[in-house]
Amino acid sequence: MDRTERFYRIDRLLRDRGCLPLEVLLEEIGISRATLLRDLSYMRDRLHAPIVFDRVRGGYRFTEERGHYALPGLWFNATEIHALLTMQHLLGELEPGLLVAHIAPLERRLKGLLGEGGFASAEVMQRVRLVPAAKRVHRGAFFEVVASALLARRRLRVTHFNRNSGEFSTRELSPQRLVYYRDNWYLDSWCHLREDLRSFAVDAFLAAMAMPESALEIETSRIATRFDAGYGIFSHPSAMLEWAVLRFSAWRSRWVESERWHPEQRLRKLHSGEVELEVPFQDPRELIGDILRYGSHCEVLGPAGLRAAFAAEVQAMAKRYAGKCAGDG
Repeated sequence: MDRTERFYRIDRLLRDRGCLPLEVLLEEIGISRATLLRDLSYMRDRLHAPIVFDRVRGGYRFTEERGHYALPGLWFNATEIHALLTMQHLLGELEPGLLVAHIAPLERRLKGLLGEGGFASAEVMQRVRLVPAAKRVHRGAFFEVVASALLARRRLRVTHFNRNSGEFSTRELSPQRLVYYRDNWYLDSWCHLREDLRSFAVDAFLAAMAMPESALEIETSRIATRFDAGYGIFSHPSAMLEWAVLRFSAWRSRWVESERWHPEQRLRKLHSGEVELEVPFQDPRELIGDILRYGSHCEVLGPAGLRAAFAAEVQAMAKRYAGKCAGDG
């Protein structure tokens, strides 16, 4: 931790515990004796911290009179504020349930944490906004059933609506893990109907019931190979892992250079200012959808099958709009 963080750590320890021996402060903060003594001296001399050594109690403490003492501004890093505001946002969306009695104290604690940097929590929540992306509304209260069966290692009987085919089916599943992806919940399961691993959107369940039979256990490595190797969360049982090669314009590359499409991605910057990005994929549908966001600023170089599928989609879009544009003229 840097020096400012150490100041806040010392301040918090003395506020919470009252009086602490030097050895305890050293152990809690994890710094050398010389560094701690310099920090204490700086806090007293420059920041006017009312810290004294109590010879009777054998430790450092604050005096009763705090005066105008205040630490320099210190706020959260990006991941910390995201975590705190996400928790606050999710708690605000909770429907009445078993946790109602426990929510109020937790919300108060979150607000207290948001105000740790010297800013009012209400001001933080007003000035920082989280925007969910394409979050779908659950039509049934089946998440609790799914989560309970998952943790209890029980099978599920579900009625599922396949949005791709428009068909309904009743299946028996052995739930393996829940995945929160792009503001929606998915259940990775062993499907006893297909006798293979499948991923289901939880909001697409029209019914769900826990069964007494124990869930079939699938090796974690097998689940990761099936669902985590390629782009996004969708996969096909017979699809081979391929690598998409994408070239972005010099203008769009300014953003793509800082983006993480996949943990195993490979990025190469060209002399032209363009970048070439390689990402693994199995099912191309989600990848094609994301590439389309970049319009003419992205070209699919390979593999040939992906390039052809993307070209077909672009041509279909052009055909749909060409007639309308001609009619408008």
